[in-house]
Amino acid sequence: METFTSTLQIGKESYSGLLRCRIFEWTKLSIRNEEKSACVERVPVEEIVGVQAGRLELLPKKRVEESETEFTVLYVRRVRGGQRWSLGHTVFTAPDPELRDRWVQSLRHSTEKYSEDRPKNLLVFINPFGGRQRGREVYWTQIAPLFELAGVRAHILETERVNHARDYILKSDLTGFDGLVCVGGDGMFSELIHGLIGRTQREAGISEHDPEATLQSSSLRIGIIPAGSTDCVCFATVGVNDPITSALHIIIGDSQPLDVCSVHHRKRLLKYSVSLVGYGFYGDVLADSDRHRWMGPIRYDYSGLKMFLSNRSYKGTVRFQLAESQSSNPRDNTRCRSGCMVCSESTDRLCGFGSLVGSTFHSLSRASLSESQVSSCSVSLPGEWRSVSGSFKAVNLTCMSSACPKSPGGLSPSAHLADGTADLILVRDCGRAEFLKHLSRHTNNKDQFDLPFVEVYRVTALHFSPENNEEEEKDENEGMETEEETEGSKCKKSSFMSGLCGAPPSRSKWNCDGELVAHTAIHARVHCQLIRLFARGIESSNGKRRGSCLMYYK
Repeated sequence: METFTSTLQIGKESYSGLLRCRIFEWTKLSIRNEEKSACVERVPVEEIVGVQAGRLELLPKKRVEESETEFTVLYVRRVRGGQRWSLGHTVFTAPDPELRDRWVQSLRHSTEKYSEDRPKNLLVFINPFGGRQRGREVYWTQIAPLFELAGVRAHILETERVNHARDYILKSDLTGFDGLVCVGGDGMFSELIHGLIGRTQREAGISEHDPEATLQSSSLRIGIIPAGSTDCVCFATVGVNDPITSALHIIIGDSQPLDVCSVHHRKRLLKYSVSLVGYGFYGDVLADSDRHRWMGPIRYDYSGLKMFLSNRSYKGTVRFQLAESQSSNPRDNTRCRSGCMVCSESTDRLCGFGSLVGSTFHSLSRASLSESQVSSCSVSLPGEWRSVSGSFKAVNLTCMSSACPKSPGGLSPSAHLADGTADLILVRDCGRAEFLKHLSRHTNNKDQFDLPFVEVYRVTALHFSPENNEEEEKDENEGMETEEETEGSKCKKSSFMSGLCGAPPSRSKWNCDGELVAHTAIHARVHCQLIRLFARGIESSNGKRRGSCLMYYK
């Protein structure tokens, strides 16, 4: 498209308007009609939300005033000092009606040309019960008006029970929808990915219960409007838990690939995870908090303190496959940001090993292998297999940083969103003071891995076996132990704290993205870029807009 330029007015001030390639900019003019270089506003056409002929007023309600020379541009505006976005709104006045029409047509044409992936029809799930029960209000007061301005049509479904959204996605006709949106927290997002991944594999004739299967990704993207008690996935992929920011990412059609970890017990799929698969401390906190739901969100703090005081540790063996790529590691002090080169360069290399990783991982998981057997297999595997046994405070696997407002760096600050790997964090048995030091470093800039009892690895697969695995081997379909079993027949030696906090069980439970799974002996595998979100990753702190070098995500 040729460059288009003319003088424009904003109020009583004169500007030089310029539309060139993918940038719309307006520069303030002096009294002598000279451009003031310090007074320039630039907007990529990909971030233009809409162009309206006439004067568009948004407050107190949407109203369009007819005018032959005015036009209104709606666009993404960044709020200083963070990742938050707002809706920019500027009314321009052209010198004559013909120029006004040319501006409207040119801006609309450029926006359509460079924004082909914008959604037009969305299936929106609202959880009216999650968090502080804000989902319905957040959508209708903040998100619906934005979708209307952008010309996005939405079919709304308010969920009435657990897994309502998952079941709807699995069974209903999704023809005509460009994406799925959840208004809620991490639990609602988990329902969407389980429904979407399950549906995609079923249509492709792939069994989810096959640990060695190479799963197929879906063409539908998922948007997250944060309105839950925990919004970890939104924070880690957008950088802020703000409904307006997330809605604008959806409207302009951003696309962020995301790794997903499948968790199996033998030949049975247990869960999919994108943030945390945790055994030990985080599993105990979740299990205990489920017994105190009446307390609301504060139950997590209560159970966290209770489990910290109980000072539990669990014996087991962790076998894991190291990531082959040496271009990054969990302690390189880098951050996965929008346009991340590690994620973009890793796509072909990591995904190309899908079938080989699956077959070797399956053969390894069929039986308990000794250390020498694991070593002998590593010659023909894409990544070396290692085995670590001992007593662990926590065994954590995360496909992303798992950052949140209380822990801006997250469990693993240098983890990547879409490089086909996960970070495995092993916290060995230690005293309360040492463990507290590790936990406290999640809230500051100190390295939480720089401790003698903490190990971290970048991996593509994991196999965990608890020390006493015989009972689980007896009955594959048996669920979690009863309270009497865990706190009675399998207790460790009692102490003052165990009397105060409850007798410790011999085995913990796995926390998989905020849900408990029914087995402790699991194997997990990372699937490279299995889903895509309406997001672009956290933008660099320099505040620069996305440029052409970041078109990898489009």
